[in-house]
Amino acid sequence: WAAARRVAEADQVSFNPLFLYGGVGLGKTHLMHAIAHHIRERSPERSVLYLSAEKFMYRFIRALRGQDTMSFKEQFRSVDVLMIDDVQFIAGKDATQEEFFHTFNALVDQGSQIVISADKSPSDLEGIEERLRSRMACGLVADIHATTYELRLGILQSKAEQMGALVPQKVMEFLAHKITSNVRELEGALNRVVAHSQLVGRAITLETTQEVLHDLLRASDRRITIEEIQKKVAEHFTIKLAEMSSARRSRQVARPRQIAMYLAKQLTSRSLPEIGRKFGGRDHTTVMHAVKKVEELKECDHNFAEDVELLRRMLQG
Repeated sequence: WAAARRVAEADQVSFNPLFLYGGVGLGKTHLMHAIAHHIRERSPERSVLYLSAEKFMYRFIRALRGQDTMSFKEQFRSVDVLMIDDVQFIAGKDATQEEFFHTFNALVDQGSQIVISADKSPSDLEGIEERLRSRMACGLVADIHATTYELRLGILQSKAEQMGALVPQKVMEFLAHKITSNVRELEGALNRVVAHSQLVGRAITLETTQEVLHDLLRASDRRITIEEIQKKVAEHFTIKLAEMSSARRSRQVARPRQIAMYLAKQLTSRSLPEIGRKFGGRDHTTVMHAVKKVEELKECDHNFAEDVELLRRMLQG
C-alpha cells in the first residue's frame, strides 16, 4: 500500500517498475486500479494505460497482422503511466516479450512510470527471458502476502457493515477461520450467506452458514493432503514418517497408520485405492479395514476417540 501510494503521488519516478506479486485474490489488480484513479484525480493531464498482459499480446498480434506496428508502438510509448497486469501470461511468447522489452526500455528512458503485476516474483517467473526478468526486478518488488486471520475478520466486519447486514460474530469468526485462500472467495462466501438469509427470510446462524456454503467448505477441507496427514500423525505418535509406508505390523506402527488412513478417508476426496497407494502400495481392502477398526475403537475407547479428534482439528486448522 505504501509503495502504491508513493507511485501514485510522486511527481517524479522514484522506482521503475513497481512490481507487485502475490496469489490470486489478494488485491494486486485492486491496488493497480487505485494507483490509476489517484493519478487521474491528482493530475488529470497525465495519461494512464492499464491492461492485462494477455490484451497487450492480442493487440501486438493484431498490429503485426495488419502491418501497423508503428501505431502500436506510438500508443504504448506515449503514455505517462503503463500498467500491465498478470505479466506471467506472456511466458513462452517470445515475440511479445521482445516487444514488451523494447516498450519497457523506451518508457524508462523517457521517465514514464511502469507498474507490473504477476503471481510470482521476477526471479521465479518461468518462460520469461533473463534480460526482461532482470529489468522487472530493477525497481521495487513488493510481495503481497496472504491474509492473516485478524485481517480476514476485519474485512468481513467491514463488508457486513457496508451491506447493512446483521451477521453474528460467531459466523464471521467461522468464515475467517475456514476460508483462508483469498479475499475474493471470502467476500463471495459472505455475499452468499447474506443473500440466502434475505431470500428465505431466515436469520444468519452457524448452521445456515454451513448449509449454504457446504460446497465451498468441503473444497477448502479437501485441500488437506495425505502427505500432511501422514506427517502430523507420525509426529503425534513419535514414529518415523517412513513407517506410514513400511511393511512393519507392530501395533505401535500399525495403529497410527490406521488412524492416518482413516483421516485420509475423512478429510480428503481421495478414493480408497488412491489412499492405499500412498501407504506403501496397500490394497483398498486394507484401507477399508483401517477405517472400520478406527471407528470401532472410537466407540469403545474414550482416550483414543479424543486423540483422533485432536488430530482432525489440528489438520483442519
